[in-house]
Amino acid sequence: MVDDGGGPLKGVLVADFSRVLAGPYATMLLADLGADVVKVEGPQGDDTRSWTPPVRGEVSTYYLGVNRGKRSVALDLRDPGDAAAARELARRADVLIENFRPGGLAKYGLDFAAVRAANPGVVYASISGFGSGPGARVPGYDLMVQAMSGLMSLTGEPGGPPYRAGISVFDVMAGNHAVIGILAALRHREATGEGQHVEVNLLSSALTGLVNHSSAYVAGGVVPYRMGNAHPSVFPYEPLPTADDDLIVAAANDGQFRKLCEVLGIPETADDPRFARNADRTARREELRPILVAALAAKGAVEWFELLVEAGVPSGPIQTIDGGFAMAERFGLDPVVEVGEGERAVPTTRHPIRFSATPARYALPPPELDEHGAELREWLAGPDRPLGGESA
Repeated sequence: MVDDGGGPLKGVLVADFSRVLAGPYATMLLADLGADVVKVEGPQGDDTRSWTPPVRGEVSTYYLGVNRGKRSVALDLRDPGDAAAARELARRADVLIENFRPGGLAKYGLDFAAVRAANPGVVYASISGFGSGPGARVPGYDLMVQAMSGLMSLTGEPGGPPYRAGISVFDVMAGNHAVIGILAALRHREATGEGQHVEVNLLSSALTGLVNHSSAYVAGGVVPYRMGNAHPSVFPYEPLPTADDDLIVAAANDGQFRKLCEVLGIPETADDPRFARNADRTARREELRPILVAALAAKGAVEWFELLVEAGVPSGPIQTIDGGFAMAERFGLDPVVEVGEGERAVPTTRHPIRFSATPARYALPPPELDEHGAELREWLAGPDRPLGGESA
């Protein structure tokens, strides 16, 4: 049975004191799952409102991409009345999420200790760049963490300069980690009645997100290095040229490699003792690559993709983002959802998780600055009651 009653987090009130990417991405995912999210912005609004181009109409697409499902109230925390409203919101909230510099909310009575004193069951989530210890003084931006974590040392061609990833990968990763932590803390509160402080920082998210490279260092004492598009432990697992464009070929085990060779018309290569096992292929990649490239030259990337996928060999053409969305449409993933109606309708990317019983909801378009301010101030000044509904 599908529940259309508001999602698995229906009735959970989230006070969102975050801005830019990691926090807003996390709270958008929570809103998709049914939480009531109140986005608290300063008088100038979230920084990403002005991060243009590109735009849709006059609104930053960056902002639109991570703020659906929320209500906006503009509060100047330096103003005693607005600060009192913010504290009342924190008192009522099930979850508070913030990404101020560690300790930055204490002067407004909105730090964890103060909020917990008034609201013992609160799940208070803090996202920072480098934690609340000695790294607290360092501002946290994704690009900095890509550099300082070691990711940029792994990105780029051998002997060339380091490169950043094309997206703010650790902001997104930290946002996901914040959601995991919040959901776990809500489950703990359900069992015990106790709230807690959930802390996420970009550097820790980065180090766990480097997975095999981190393990190479901590377990093997090996410091990985830039290899371009090559994989340190698997071959072929990289782009290879075809008759027209490059094609990703990811034959990550011996069975897949044998199928690859059969499709390419070089079955004898899979029987060659030099290439029998993955470790052999990886060690002799410079001998094997020319053999594969010569065979791939017979057809174009898209034609090879169809043949290889049919045979069960992981592969894929290298596309621009429009091609990625087109591929998702082809595979029936319905990657775009429209939020809002009429002139306020905004196409956004579908929530990434599918639920058989409690589907994601898309109740509200990304809010204009202080769009719900009057209603929310009235609600905060009135009796303590659930926010509920699709408007305050």
